[in-house]
Amino acid sequence: MTKPLLNLSDKRFGIKHHDNKTQLESSVAFICLLFFFSFETDIAKTEIMAQEDMQTPLLVQSIHEKSESKENNFMVYLSTFVAVCGSFAFGSCAGYSSPTQSAITEDINLSIAEYSLFGSLLTFGAMIGAITSGPIADLVGRKGALRVSSAFCSAGWLAIYFAEGPMALDIGRLATGYGMGVFSYVVPVFIAEIAPKNLRGLLTAANQLMITAAVSLSFVIGTLMSWRNLSLIGLAPCIVLITGLFFIPESPRWLAKNGDHKEFHLALRKLRGNDANISEEAAEIQDYIETLEKLPKTKLFDLFQKRYSRSVIIGVGLMVCQQFGGINGICFYTSSIFESAGFPADVGTIIYALLQIVITALNVLIVDKAGRKPLLLISATGLVLGCLLTALSFFLKTYEIGVSAVPALAVTGILLYIGSFSAGMGAIPWVIMSEIFPINIKGVAGSLATLVNWFGAWAISYTFNFLLTWSSYGTFIIYAAINGGAIVFIIMMVPETKGRTLEEIQADING
Repeated sequence: MTKPLLNLSDKRFGIKHHDNKTQLESSVAFICLLFFFSFETDIAKTEIMAQEDMQTPLLVQSIHEKSESKENNFMVYLSTFVAVCGSFAFGSCAGYSSPTQSAITEDINLSIAEYSLFGSLLTFGAMIGAITSGPIADLVGRKGALRVSSAFCSAGWLAIYFAEGPMALDIGRLATGYGMGVFSYVVPVFIAEIAPKNLRGLLTAANQLMITAAVSLSFVIGTLMSWRNLSLIGLAPCIVLITGLFFIPESPRWLAKNGDHKEFHLALRKLRGNDANISEEAAEIQDYIETLEKLPKTKLFDLFQKRYSRSVIIGVGLMVCQQFGGINGICFYTSSIFESAGFPADVGTIIYALLQIVITALNVLIVDKAGRKPLLLISATGLVLGCLLTALSFFLKTYEIGVSAVPALAVTGILLYIGSFSAGMGAIPWVIMSEIFPINIKGVAGSLATLVNWFGAWAISYTFNFLLTWSSYGTFIIYAAINGGAIVFIIMMVPETKGRTLEEIQADING
């Protein structure tokens, strides 16, 4: 009998034998069917709706803005909900490894080095995803990019669920990391491009809220279920996202950029409501894109031209401020920080998670009222104070001065830090990044900003323990100084974008 070329039950690939093989093949087939069927449905739907749109008048009279807002925003809210399922998938990937470390290590018999590789592959996959996210979103559309990232995450979670060895675990982790990197760029960009200007900040900030909620949920339920079942929790939002993409329109700005004028008007009307007058918004978008089309196609080195320099400096600079202020080191090692300060780690972690969710939710509600820049300044100031309080606690512990006050200072400092980060620095850099880049450079510039963000995440998480070994209080003084620099950067470089259209923002920044 001829031996098959590839045996999926082979232990070299870390896949379970017999029944699990069948389950894996069935699961993959279902995901692929759903994925490709969504593309076919979109094509058919576009043709039918485009024919209907030819019979629909462009100008609609007698608009009552207040009565429209609730009705006409339904599709915007639905589209945002579908998109932030990608944010939830992102958070599920980020929060998976912490509560599952001991169980995976024991079940698969991994060494510390093997598990460390498993954990770190998420960030490497995300950096690859960041590099390719912009070109993918420009080539196949925002919805197409969401499908691609969902497919990678789904395949990755299935590989982890059925894994019997380190190879399948690592492949799954790399795939989920790639999907996470694409999600981190595409979700806020898609939401910013479909949302009306009065809701854009709120809806884009929902991206960070869903990430935070998913990470916290993973921390909590990860202690209640097996690591295999927890991976299925990460698979669930991907399936919801792929299904939801059947019912929402593509980004009108991307359609206009690609010359699909009928689909552009159709998508904009679907987002704003059948009774809305979209003529003014449509004309503004098309005029702006026509102006951009006269410019040569942008490459990476073109971002450093004078006309784009300010938007690139703002976008990349905010990502540097967000990551190099220490968030990933503090987030990944919160438990050890509490333990070092003499405070119960489990109690501190629960308070940390709850505080993060509550303040991020409040930030979503007020970002369109308070403005981006004031919240960033308040957030960065709180980060400086939180770092200084934590540094003081470790200084007192090191030199055995007022040792009884050390736990209280450490907890106060860490909670002030995470509360301040959630109040602005966590969500708003992504909001502003999605607003400031002209659409002709959005793919390349967005990829660059996202790559810088993920590189910063890796660099801080990798160096954190080394810095603590060098000087515990010195580490937090360094982070305080970086966050102090962020305050100066925000004051001097970052504009207020509240209540303005994307075209107004980009024209003002880039001249």
